[in-house]
Amino acid sequence: MAINSFRNRLTRIGLRQKIGFTIAVVALLTVLITIGLTYYLYEKLYVDKQEDLLLLQGRSLEEAYYEERNMESFQERLKWTADNSEADVIFTEDPMKLSASLPYGGAESETLITFEERQQLLNGETVTMVRQHPVFNQDILAVAIPLLDGDVLSGAIFLYMPLEDVYAPFESIRYILAGLLLLILLVVVWSGRKIASQLIQPLKKMEMISGRMAAGDFSKRIEASASDEMGALARSFNQLAKSLEEVESNRREFLQNVSHELRTPLSYMRGYTEAMLEGVVESEEERQRYLGIIHKETARLSRLVNDLLDLAQLEGDSYPMKMEPIPFGQLVLDVTERFKLPLEQKRIQLDLQLDEEAIIEGDPDRLEQVIGNLLDNAVRYSPEGEKIFIQMEQREEWTVLTIEDRGPGIPSEDLANIMDRFYRVHKSRTRNEGGSGLGLAIVKQIVMKHEAKIDIESAPGKGTSISLAFKSIALGNE
Repeated sequence: MAINSFRNRLTRIGLRQKIGFTIAVVALLTVLITIGLTYYLYEKLYVDKQEDLLLLQGRSLEEAYYEERNMESFQERLKWTADNSEADVIFTEDPMKLSASLPYGGAESETLITFEERQQLLNGETVTMVRQHPVFNQDILAVAIPLLDGDVLSGAIFLYMPLEDVYAPFESIRYILAGLLLLILLVVVWSGRKIASQLIQPLKKMEMISGRMAAGDFSKRIEASASDEMGALARSFNQLAKSLEEVESNRREFLQNVSHELRTPLSYMRGYTEAMLEGVVESEEERQRYLGIIHKETARLSRLVNDLLDLAQLEGDSYPMKMEPIPFGQLVLDVTERFKLPLEQKRIQLDLQLDEEAIIEGDPDRLEQVIGNLLDNAVRYSPEGEKIFIQMEQREEWTVLTIEDRGPGIPSEDLANIMDRFYRVHKSRTRNEGGSGLGLAIVKQIVMKHEAKIDIESAPGKGTSISLAFKSIALGNE
């Protein structure tokens, strides 16, 4: 379900289109913002500077008008300003003429300033304007400065320059700027498509592989050579595929093993039951023997089911452990008491060397199960008349329990897998002796949940030694 959902989500999103669209929008916004910022800065830094320059020139002419009072000298000053600046200058002692085009002989309906601007001049206010002017038939930047005689408007100075001249310095770099912006746009789009392609290809491959995973094929992997986030995602995906492959393999192996384990006792029980129902069994002695076999196979099935339930619970993360301080030596002694009968039947001597002061923290019931499983294996595989050694000692902060037998031992190539579910070194012999192949797997899970250590040493013909190391609890801390 999760794999199909992941695959369908990738398909629905249309990731390539979204990434491409996003990159295009970002690139377009970048270009537009750059152009807007360029014109804004030019307007503020250059056009405003030209306006300030016109005002400065106008103020200078205004001061000259008031100081000199010599019209001929003032006219020369006007001519010098017009010749040495980019602005054109108009001086009139009749401000009414600024409200018409009389200085230029145009139509009376065309004015240099509007009625509102003339009223500002009459009030002694300087007028600035940026607009298309009908008299000059072009856009202009202009400043009109009133000349007062007391409170009466006696004249005006009108300085102006075409906006075309203002923007002329910018014209030379406008095409260069446009070319650079176009080049930047192309580079951004090309880079975006390249990045999108690099992002999309692994995702498309993930989509393809996830489809095969949904169909049950977990063998495919993605090449994860990159060290960026996409490479990390690919490696995570490969790890997911590997984990799912292992889970599927374990599931199949588990089903095969369970089927195999159930098939043998069930076939025995069915065969002997049918024999008795069909009247094949003639003597009471034979009938009792058949019933004994059926009872034995029923007990084996019961043990197998209980072991499977225990293992399923222990492999879950939520299984609770009832942790409490335990006198470990006494717990081991209690377990060995239950094995007196099988030990006597095989004339096996039990050599106990227990540290009565050893205290550990654990679940008593589960730890009894661990020791019981290990001791049961030791008794089952030990020859008659041999010894089993159980030793407990404290090593620094650890309490180490060792159970050693003199059985046939385990080949070195089997040691790595001996604690796997249903793993057997001698399958037929173990089944005849009643083992389910789950005992050591249960031991492993319980030991792991106690955050303890387990170590197995064995060699063919020399027996097997299993050591368990648990964290000790100092008596002074109790």
